[in-house]
Amino acid sequence: MFGPHLILEAYGCPKKLLSDLNLISQTLDAYPDKLNMTKIMPPYVFKYSGAVPDDWGISGVVLIAESHISIHSFPEKGFVTLDIFSCRDFDIEAAIEYFCSIFKPKSYERQLLARGREFPRGSVGRAARIVKSERLKLASSN
Repeated sequence: MFGPHLILEAYGCPKKLLSDLNLISQTLDAYPDKLNMTKIMPPYVFKYSGAVPDDWGISGVVLIAESHISIHSFPEKGFVTLDIFSCRDFDIEAAIEYFCSIFKPKSYERQLLARGREFPRGSVGRAARIVKSERLKLASSN
């Protein structure tokens, strides 16, 4: 397998939290460190409006050496989604706990996909070397 993909759908979250662009940006900025991943750019977060007025929300993504983390909120509906895709294992429960501590859902559903089931295993070592190299570069720049 290439890596896990966590999909979390959270319901009943406070509108104030879901409409806070800075909170979503700060959450995405902190997530890589919480999961021992390597952030390769600052989060990109923006407000959007759909064709239906109640469908407005905040979306954001942070690219990591391991892949990406994204959040999409729908404040009027109390709904927010989280996607974490990584080329290596991470602590799924810690990822969910961190998310729920911030967005305070009344309930959530989670799915965990095993991505790249046919991915050639010989490349996994190469991916690990790339991630390690990125981490060393990041550490030396601090």
